Amino acid sequence: MDNFIVSARKYRPVTFDTVVGQQHITNTLKNAIKNNQLAQAFLFCGPRGVGKTTCARILAKTINCQNLQSTTEACGQCDSCKTFERGNSFNVHELDAASNNSVEDIRSLIEQVRIPPQAGKYKIYIIDEVHMLSQAAFNAFLKTLEEPPSYAIFILATTEKHKILPTILSRCQIFDFNRIRVEDMAGHLSLIAQKENISYEVDGLHIIAQKADGGLRDALSMFDQIVNFSGSNVTYRSVIDNLNILDYDYYFNVTQSLLTEDTAKTLLIFDEILSHGFDGSHFISGLTEHFRNLLVGKDVETLKLLEVSEGIRKKYVEQSQAATVSFLLSAMNIANQCDLNYKLSKNQRLQVELALLKMCHITAALNLANTPLNNNQPEGQVKKKPELVGVAEPEAPYKTTPDAPKPIIEPVKPEPDKAPPVINAATPQPTIADRPAIFIPNLNVASGSVKIPSLKELGKTAIEAETEEDPYLKGSDKEDFTYDEFLKVWHDYTAKVKAEGKMNLLSAFSVNAPIMIKPCHFEVIVGTKTQENAFRDDKHRILNFIRSVLKNYAIEINTRIDEVKATKRLYSAQDKYQHMAAKNPELAELRKRFNLELE
Repeated sequence: MDNFIVSARKYRPVTFDTVVGQQHITNTLKNAIKNNQLAQAFLFCGPRGVGKTTCARILAKTINCQNLQSTTEACGQCDSCKTFERGNSFNVHELDAASNNSVEDIRSLIEQVRIPPQAGKYKIYIIDEVHMLSQAAFNAFLKTLEEPPSYAIFILATTEKHKILPTILSRCQIFDFNRIRVEDMAGHLSLIAQKENISYEVDGLHIIAQKADGGLRDALSMFDQIVNFSGSNVTYRSVIDNLNILDYDYYFNVTQSLLTEDTAKTLLIFDEILSHGFDGSHFISGLTEHFRNLLVGKDVETLKLLEVSEGIRKKYVEQSQAATVSFLLSAMNIANQCDLNYKLSKNQRLQVELALLKMCHITAALNLANTPLNNNQPEGQVKKKPELVGVAEPEAPYKTTPDAPKPIIEPVKPEPDKAPPVINAATPQPTIADRPAIFIPNLNVASGSVKIPSLKELGKTAIEAETEEDPYLKGSDKEDFTYDEFLKVWHDYTAKVKAEGKMNLLSAFSVNAPIMIKPCHFEVIVGTKTQENAFRDDKHRILNFIRSVLKNYAIEINTRIDEVKATKRLYSAQDKYQHMAAKNPELAELRKRFNLELE
């Protein structure tokens, strides 16, 4: 019986044209060979299974081919190509840096580089997983990599580019390999299935390509597994059963029950999914992806973002027409929050079921939000929202044309069962002062926040709120004055503060005299926050006194804390001792002679 060869090895590309999904790299390498502009070192970066080592081998084979084709491909018939295919070429050396990562291994490689090729033009050194080299090995490799012999070419391959030293990166031509597209992988799998006489369904191959996550080697491994499982008949059902993948139909059925608000059917479908051994987190993440695909399918221009087969694509387009954008965005948000909280929840099944119940009522909530609150009102009249107790509803501006009449609002009629109260002159009527104080927040502020009143404000009556005056005196006088005249009035008020016994405010007045910043604007420098607060509380009295005496109502006074003085305050005993010792050095000598402690 012949030995079985896995598809990843059996159908490994041997020419640049057979490489899948990396045309931007293969075209660049072919042009470099054709123009004889090969670099001394290449670095191939990218995720696993995308063709890094394959392209390195094809490059090594092609540049030593003795009969290069017009398409810049190796002939496969010359002695160099045949020895390479047999694996006994003396011009191509492969090194696994994961197991040969020491300085001694690199030194052995450097010794081999000094020997020129016996046949052929180049000696190629392919170092796989180069990021596994140690720091010392990288440093030993630097000089040879920067100035190798003319016949030596290094091809480095890695999946973790960020672990390689910048000095190595600067000496290489860097090629970044992309993840292979689902369409390209599905097409490659179909070609292999045709060569192996394997029947297949396109939807099944697409599922394998999606599960591979951009790696062709993973896709080929799964393909071999499905072939063995299904007996050379790769169907959609055999793929999802073998790879533990949720069927698309589950997500379509769940979404349909969500749109129809059928909570019972939704929970039963989820229970069926759990009974088949699927995890709730796997289901909710797949449902989020399903909503994303529905959102993409609503626009013809974004249909290309659906990486599914044509049959599944038609189902997405059909269901996307039944779901609104608002529903899909809300459902995605709920599913995303459920996915984030799933691992932290003690009852994970309940977490998913609660999210599904929320999604079931999205449509009803959206309809309620868009339904007019007064459907019985005649057409042409303004529909009013119900009043909220204790909150004033802001009036929306009416958009009318100059000639259009103002909207008519009918007054609220009393209920027929209750007779309206009789009011005569003998009945005492409540005045404004007798009414209870009601605080009405301002809902028209720009930030959308509501100011919370203090207890003092809540105790004010309506009369007091209307008659409360601004503490600052108003006036239009702006007579000229000198700085000395200002200081005289300032000191007069200082004497008044001292007579009233306001010690906190007096300390603020006694620290520094005001400084004129610009005409009519002064600044007072205080030493502490307490002084600043005391000045701020009495600021209206200070300004009223100074403005009225100098007859200039444009005067402004502000305070500022002296940060330098605040930082120089002495708090600890050590700080106080050092400060005193700096002024009197004999203090330090005294402490040393008698061995005194600070405390």
